[in-house]
Amino acid sequence: MIWLILGLMVLAAVMLVIWPFIKYDKYLSFYSIATFVFIIVLPTTIYTTIGAPSAGSEMASIEEMVAGLDQRLRENPDDLTGWKMLGRSYFELRNYRAAVEAFERAVEMESGTNGQTLADLGEAVWMHDQSEMTGRAGDLFENALAMSPSNSKALFYGGLTAVARGDRFLAAERWEAFLALSPTEETQEILRQQIAEWRGEEAVVQEAYAAPIVSVTVALATAVAEMVKPDSTVFIIAKDPTNPSPPIAVIKRRVIELPLAITLSDADSMIPGRVLSGFSEFVIVARVSMSGQPIAQPGDWYGEEIVRPFESSETSIVIERRIQ
Repeated sequence: MIWLILGLMVLAAVMLVIWPFIKYDKYLSFYSIATFVFIIVLPTTIYTTIGAPSAGSEMASIEEMVAGLDQRLRENPDDLTGWKMLGRSYFELRNYRAAVEAFERAVEMESGTNGQTLADLGEAVWMHDQSEMTGRAGDLFENALAMSPSNSKALFYGGLTAVARGDRFLAAERWEAFLALSPTEETQEILRQQIAEWRGEEAVVQEAYAAPIVSVTVALATAVAEMVKPDSTVFIIAKDPTNPSPPIAVIKRRVIELPLAITLSDADSMIPGRVLSGFSEFVIVARVSMSGQPIAQPGDWYGEEIVRPFESSETSIVIERRIQ
């Protein structure tokens, strides 16, 4: 608990320092974004993925355990899971060169077909040498996206890769897809503002309009309810029929909460300036994601309705169809 409290205190202090720059800088450079990764995104990711030690005195024993794992893998080099664990462990210990070597072994054993492992290797390569974003690390993130288009780490770093290589619009597209994965609330506004900058829009912080645009009732068909898990994710997505990506607004719930009634407003919009009230017609899709990913996959169950707010501000959706 004490490590969590200290982590939150550090995060609050960091935000007090960098917020004026985020708010008033006309353009965040690639290196400003890289700083954001180092001081906010990476520590948060490391804590939530691996966890913090219960006490500083345990660091030596952790290093001994990692060294023991390393030695065991030298003697038993066919343990794919072990190499991935070793890579994550060395990354946590900030021994990025060793993390690169471990992840390289895992990538070799998988013949480069696992997007997550490619993204992990790319992250370690970049942390070891930041100039590699336009070189090997960038190539690894591109390959990871080709393998796993909805991988959150690949999308985030893929955005940095794109802007480092001069393609701000591609960077915006990737971070919009990353936003659809519902990252932590602490980072969402910063991501939206940077996306607006990359698209050449005025990155003006607008007040979220709380007035409801449409009320939606979502329910599962009886037959479907028997085929999905209670903790499966339900995405309720508003889309422009003529330009469906990125979505206009997204809300995430769970199957156990169905049936439910929700309201969508401009406060739910993903991108500044692209709000529900600006559309005379949009499609609302309610989809049970069997994989947990916001991008539709075969096997997902869904229902959808066209909404014209000026005709009716209410609609009902029954999830009863399956993506083949």
